Amino acid sequence: MVKCGMADGLVSGAAHSTADTLRPALQILKTAPGTKLVSAFFVMCVPNCQYGENGTFVFSDCGLNINPTADELSEIAISSSKSFEQLVNKKSQVAMLSFSTHGSGKSELVDKVTQATKLVKEKAPELSVDGELQSDAAIIPEIAKSKAPDSPIAGKANTLIFPDLNTGNISYKLVQRLAKAEAYGPLCQGIAKPVNDLSRGCSSSDIVGVVAITAVQAQSFIN
Repeated sequence: MVKCGMADGLVSGAAHSTADTLRPALQILKTAPGTKLVSAFFVMCVPNCQYGENGTFVFSDCGLNINPTADELSEIAISSSKSFEQLVNKKSQVAMLSFSTHGSGKSELVDKVTQATKLVKEKAPELSVDGELQSDAAIIPEIAKSKAPDSPIAGKANTLIFPDLNTGNISYKLVQRLAKAEAYGPLCQGIAKPVNDLSRGCSSSDIVGVVAITAVQAQSFIN
């Protein structure tokens, strides 16, 4: 129906796996023009939180790419920045997350994030992005002043890019359950039409939220 223009978007996953939702979407709808990678993100709305955009964040990739390369991580960051601005209508501040901040740790895992940050700046110099950053340095101004005083986005990040699916998926679930956050997703970016997945642990309000987000995404295709 979406392929034939009879529907503007698709929401699935409450009773199906992510693979069963995304595989036919990619087979039938394909990727969006100019897109190298399909990825998944969550819109996280944390109550009584002054960080991010008044408690609103994009977490990415939390549902699809298991161990992205530096280049893939850069594509995820660029797509996530666009998704944040489309859905929140505020400027994205992108943090490339790691266990290290600006060289405080040494590892090939850190090197991947550092390289991905460099690639984002080369591909999309207009974006506000920095890395590698630890999560506290990324979102808490007081910690950012000591750990990353020269960073343009440290302490005010609202778009958090995780280095792999382990960290992304674990983090969103912990924030959702422990901070009582609303977690909408996994939402997809990079498919030719809006296609969004639901966690099989979703509530009815989660479904309503993802349907609303899908409608907003569809408007950009219509317009």
